[in-house]
Amino acid sequence: MEKFASEAEALAYKLAEVLAEKSGRRSNFFKENCVRNTCYLRMNRYPPCPKPSEVYGLMPHTDSDFLTILYQDQVGGLQLIKDNKWIAVKPNPRALIINIGDLFQAWSNDMYKSVEHRVMTNPTVERFSTAYFLCPSYDAVIECSSECPAYRNFSFREFRQQVQEDVKKLGFKVGLPRFLNHLY
Repeated sequence: MEKFASEAEALAYKLAEVLAEKSGRRSNFFKENCVRNTCYLRMNRYPPCPKPSEVYGLMPHTDSDFLTILYQDQVGGLQLIKDNKWIAVKPNPRALIINIGDLFQAWSNDMYKSVEHRVMTNPTVERFSTAYFLCPSYDAVIECSSECPAYRNFSFREFRQQVQEDVKKLGFKVGLPRFLNHLY
């Protein structure tokens, strides 16, 4: 796990650097603003479920970070939304899945989108996945890269607190719509 975390961290920084340059921003932004104590590794176990159409492994959501690097086993179950339809992501033992997170979407002013995804359970087979989440420090300010920003400036701490409040009060994450810039 330590090896996966270390290699995923290096890959996340490299990808973020390239994406930053492609969006016309400083390539070192992520190295300067992402710290190990806010980035994390998560292992997910999805036990077999006799009624997979009725129980999600993970509810539909977008990731609340900059980038997610995901390794999934060969069972499958990951789906993403495309053209208002759920599409299965076929497992590939030689590939990682890279998700743009909400913070990168805001930082890039919607140039890159955080994709809604979910995990469906399997009726007979246990499923595993491992994900590395590249996150900024809690005090890092997420600023849009445009003269007409879609989102107001906000800190990672503020974003996480709002997400946690929404989940507690509403039962789901509202996410980026809470931070839309209503001035333009």
